Amino acid sequence: MIIKEKIGNLNTFDDKGRGIDRLPIEWFETNKRILHKTTVSGKEVILKLLKEGQTLKQDDVVFVNESFLIVVEILTCDAIVIAPKSTYDMACICYEVGNKHLPLFYEDNHLLIPYDEPVFRMLDAAGYTIKRQDRKLLHQLKSTVSPHAHSGESLFSKILKLTTSSAHE
Repeated sequence: MIIKEKIGNLNTFDDKGRGIDRLPIEWFETNKRILHKTTVSGKEVILKLLKEGQTLKQDDVVFVNESFLIVVEILTCDAIVIAPKSTYDMACICYEVGNKHLPLFYEDNHLLIPYDEPVFRMLDAAGYTIKRQDRKLLHQLKSTVSPHAHSGESLFSKILKLTTSSAHE
């Protein structure tokens, strides 16, 4: 079965009592344009999401007929969960993780990163509150920024101004 676009999300989609067949994917596959996967019930699915901006999200409906829906299920993975103590900590962690070009996720006032032993040790040595847990990485922070600013200030200098004024939280 070839699927070329998302239909909706279970949060806003009326399933009308149809069965749900989950399509398990890894967090790093959510931005892929072409995927060959198998649903939980064994249906072969080829996703060809060639239009811009079709990032897959948890509970996205990608197929519907009169008897069932195929719905995206993002699998849990080994992750580093960081609890920043202040806005300044948040900015520093984001900067350090960004310097390593790692994907960064945000959920419930925590930052999440796919587990990496050297990064875990670095964050621990820096004194941050961290845990290793199995988590779904769902809400990725956008890390691409325009290289120029019209105001003459870079994004980093704006963040630094905001965080240094609240560094004593």
